[in-house]
Order: sequence, then C-alpha cells, then structure tokens
Amino acid sequence: MFIIKLGGSVITDKTKKQTFKQTTTDRLSMEIKKANKEIIIVHGAGSFGHIPAKEYKIDEGYKDLNQIKGFSVTHEMVQTLNSLVLRSLHEHGIPGVSISPHSTVKLDNHEIAKMDFQVFKEYLEKKFVPVTFGDVVLDKKIGFSICSGDLLMDALAGYFKPEKAVFVIDEDGLYTSNPKIDENAEFIESTTLDKLEKLTVQDDKHVDVTGGMAGKIKAIKNILNHGVDVVLVNGNKPGRLYNVLVGEDTVCTILYGR
Repeated sequence: MFIIKLGGSVITDKTKKQTFKQTTTDRLSMEIKKANKEIIIVHGAGSFGHIPAKEYKIDEGYKDLNQIKGFSVTHEMVQTLNSLVLRSLHEHGIPGVSISPHSTVKLDNHEIAKMDFQVFKEYLEKKFVPVTFGDVVLDKKIGFSICSGDLLMDALAGYFKPEKAVFVIDEDGLYTSNPKIDENAEFIESTTLDKLEKLTVQDDKHVDVTGGMAGKIKAIKNILNHGVDVVLVNGNKPGRLYNVLVGEDTVCTILYGR
C-alpha cells in the first residue's frame, strides 16, 4: 500500500483563489491508475482553503462570530476542490470516495486527538480508493482549527504502515534550503531522520496557514519514526509519480524510516 499526498501547490495555483490545475491533476490520476497499487489519497487545500482560512484566522481558534462564516466558507471551498479531484480520479478509472476530516477527525490544540480509521479500512477492503483532504475541523481546546493534509499523512501512515508515504510537491524533492529563494540550495537524493533533524527550512511567500514546508518536515519526521519510508517527488514532472509507485529510478528524495 501507498499513501499519496497530492500537494495543494501542485493541484492548485496557491497564489490565486480557487484555481484548479485540471491538466496536472488529470495526468497524476493517469499515473496512479497505470501503477495499479492499493492506495489512500490525501490532497492539500491549496488556494481553495488557505486563502479564506487565512482571512478569517481559522487556525487561531474560535474568537468571534465572524469566524463561524469563515469556517463554513472554508469548508465549502475545500469540499469543492475535493469534488474536482474526485472527478479527475473517476474519469481515469479510479473509484475514489471522499472521507471528510470535518466529520471523522477531532483535534486538540492543533493535533489529532481522534480519527476514524475504520471507515478507511472498510472502503479499502471493498477495493475503493479513500480520498481525504485538508479541512477545517472542531478542536477540543480552541474551538476549531485546521487539519492539514500533512497531519492526515502522519496519522494514516502511523495506522496503516504503508510501503511508502509519498508527498507530491512542486519541487524535485528536499533541498538544504528553499530553492525558490536560495540559488545555492543543494538537492538531497536520500537521507535519514537523524540527518533531517539538522536541516533548516525556509517557507515560501505564498499564503499557507498550515506551516508550509516546516509543517511538512514535522509530519515527515513523525512518519519516519513510524518506520515508514517517505518519498518527495515533483508532481509537475510527467512520469515521476508513476516511477515512484512502481519502483523505477526517478528524480526524487527518499527518506528512510527507522
């Protein structure tokens, strides 16, 4: 089994509100179908979720009534994106079913306190492909918050112990620093948790209420501690996700679990 995170920066334009990258998503759907593996798909919220969540300060928790509208609008937007992803999967022969964190996850101070894994198991047993996504959810401590795709990857990898957890991102993999702003950034083909601890991460400038690459690194460290290997692969480069899923050599970063 593989758990695949389709990053919001790959399937949407994160600088423009509600901008879905249809062609890219369709190609990734084709690669997943061609690989023919048992999978769970997680996708980021991209410009559908991060922009309204930032506007209404959803990740800071409940503070005023205006955020109630913001919570509802953000949830609507991420469900819209989820429907677009599902349509792409269905059109390419993948029986995706949506599992919304809004109704299956409870947070406690931004961390997952409870998650219904059984519904994922039952759909997998019937040969469906569960599809979940970054969403707004209730939070025991602060009222409500954001359950990012990276948090979901961590939780699902810890429960299912997949062959690999694959993060489909908009870079070739992991670098010593952010290659978008540092021309001297060095590409890392493979590494371990111990070496990963020493890296300094800089965020991009686009809006991201879930911690950007820093939040992703935290989730990756947890996944590696579960004993699961992690792959970071560029979703904008045709064929690379397929190669990762079938075990062929390709440009990517592999991080080895404990």
